[in-house]
Amino acid sequence: MTTTADLWHHYGRIRAERDRAVPDSFHWIWSQDGGPGSEVLGDLAGRVIGDLGAGAARHAAHLAVRHDPAEIVAIDASPAQYEMATDLFAHLAPRLRITSSDAVPHLQAAENVYDVLYSVFGAVDFTDPRALLPAAAAALKPGGRLVFSTLAHYLNGSPAQTDLVAADIPAKTPEGDRASLRRWVLQEQVWVKALDEAGFTDVTVEMLPAGSDGPRPVDTLLVIADRQR
Repeated sequence: MTTTADLWHHYGRIRAERDRAVPDSFHWIWSQDGGPGSEVLGDLAGRVIGDLGAGAARHAAHLAVRHDPAEIVAIDASPAQYEMATDLFAHLAPRLRITSSDAVPHLQAAENVYDVLYSVFGAVDFTDPRALLPAAAAALKPGGRLVFSTLAHYLNGSPAQTDLVAADIPAKTPEGDRASLRRWVLQEQVWVKALDEAGFTDVTVEMLPAGSDGPRPVDTLLVIADRQR
């Protein structure tokens, strides 16, 4: 029997050791230090929300504490990220539910469940849009909203793809060996076409400039789309 290495094993581990607090703010941009916040998601009070590729569930924890949803489900396929999120924020149950699952099968089993789905450089970046976007549309209630932030260009500055194709990017196994995973870095019109074909409407895309002058300033695409009613 073969198993797939958890390529997210190391991600966020150092921060989790020193920062266990529920974040005070919610950011979409790559540098997580500016730009619009959770207001982009609309009024969340009493709503059912899904975080696709939640990682350590910091964004989900913020929404659970600050915005009074009926339930927010933090979904991530990485066993390490699930364990980290559970350790940090399991005390926020039942409003916050942390779930270990690939995004697509979770969404396929949740038809018409969600009012809002979102991804902050999460599962939307790392899952084939031809599978994820139709599953997200089906999981949303009619008129429900999908919001995601994604890279406007590659981290090395290369332009985003003009077609619906992925690139292999470097990663590490839990043992530290070199590996790679697939990431979709797409131009605005490619996202718009994919969302339209998946059953979304009223698609808007905003380019958010890099929020800090770090070693790799990265622009962000903020994409908002509603499921057809």
